[in-house]
Amino acid sequence: MRCPFCSAQDTRVIDSRLANEGDQVRRRRECVACKERFTTYEVTEFNLPRIVKRDGLREPFDENKLRAGILRALEKRPVSSDQIEAAVTRIKKALMASGDREVAALEIGEQVMKELSALDHVAFVRFASVYRSFQDVSEFTDMIADLQSKQNHA
Repeated sequence: MRCPFCSAQDTRVIDSRLANEGDQVRRRRECVACKERFTTYEVTEFNLPRIVKRDGLREPFDENKLRAGILRALEKRPVSSDQIEAAVTRIKKALMASGDREVAALEIGEQVMKELSALDHVAFVRFASVYRSFQDVSEFTDMIADLQSKQNHA
């Protein structure tokens, strides 16, 4: 690892520990030449599948787009950012675990709806109304009735 202060090639690791719930390794390093200390983070690099859109276009998975969609649905709702990040992480892990090279955007939308259903029913209905392109009020009422019946059985 190159020293960010003097650009020397030789640094040594002083301390290593797990960070971010074990998903990262935090390393404290010291430059052998100038004795400056700095921190590096090591993370596993995953190849997430490409997303196949409704119109057939393919694009790389974009975690920021996923998070933005979830945040839009949860706007002004009492859900913590930790819960949101946990939902994003669960969706990403499911995508990686599938082992598929390509995943339909519809599958990701269904996973988002599942996560939102567990987090907040209002956000779930918001997301579903856009995702499923509701055309009239009866589709809203049907979805709400379905949610209520599931809640009563739980």
